[in-house]
Amino acid sequence: MIRVDNPFQIVLVEPEIPPNTGNIARLCAATGTTLHLVGELGFSLNDKHLKRAGLDYWPSVDLKRWDSLQELQQAYPQGRFWYTSKKAEKLHTEGDYRPGDFLVFGKETLGLPEELLAQNSGQSIRIPVNDGAVRSLNLSTSAGIILYEALRQTEAFS
Repeated sequence: MIRVDNPFQIVLVEPEIPPNTGNIARLCAATGTTLHLVGELGFSLNDKHLKRAGLDYWPSVDLKRWDSLQELQQAYPQGRFWYTSKKAEKLHTEGDYRPGDFLVFGKETLGLPEELLAQNSGQSIRIPVNDGAVRSLNLSTSAGIILYEALRQTEAFS
């Protein structure tokens, strides 16, 4: 069982692939994590592939929509944001997570903007991968890896 009294927040900035977002929605339902969708989506929220990937768990997802990342950050001025990128120096296991933190992921094809990462280098994290074998991990896989590390660190399992 996972404690959800102060859930983590997963933020997807301009996600493009419906099944990735659907899988992440399912992850959020399983962990009591809030899902924030930011900016222009590469699909409709009524997309059949999105719905299929999330199965019948959608009613259990705390889903929020935002026009921009700035709008989300203004709504949570005390929020701590972790920005994910394969270009970050800090490993995801080196993050010092706290319940309620925002885990921010960029679009599948481009990731998060370079300027955002540069301005937040101390809060930017990456998952190590064999660079010679792959360019990056799937978005939903990355979200699961980082969320479960944050849950592990905060002893959310019982």
